Amino acid sequence: MITSIKISSIYVFDQDEAVDFYVNKLGLEVSADLDFGPMRWLTVRVPGDHSRDILLEKVAPPSLSAENAAKMKELISAGATGFAAGFTTDDIHSTYRALQTKDVEITQEPVEQSYGTDIALRDPFGNQIRITQMAH
Repeated sequence: MITSIKISSIYVFDQDEAVDFYVNKLGLEVSADLDFGPMRWLTVRVPGDHSRDILLEKVAPPSLSAENAAKMKELISAGATGFAAGFTTDDIHSTYRALQTKDVEITQEPVEQSYGTDIALRDPFGNQIRITQMAH
């Protein structure tokens, strides 16, 4: 049986721009950056968490046909692909302020929910991300 999630992916248009956002703005770290010829295997993770990685997968062949890549870019840009990733923090308000100073597109300011307080944002490509401070 399956015992854990090791890797998931987020489609991005430009992997260098994705590194700038996910590493320099959100604070993740690069866990792998490998050249496989027709594709670049680029993963990031929360610092210190070696159990889960996110593949920053370029919307392009060979993973998608050129036709499907164009369609996917349109959907991602419009924010029509739904929830891409969720992260947690110990202090949502300081995280929110830090992201504001880094010109991150915040789509929802901190809101108290039954499970905690969270914010919503979009990466430079349109992917929807949430960051939550869980209720104790």
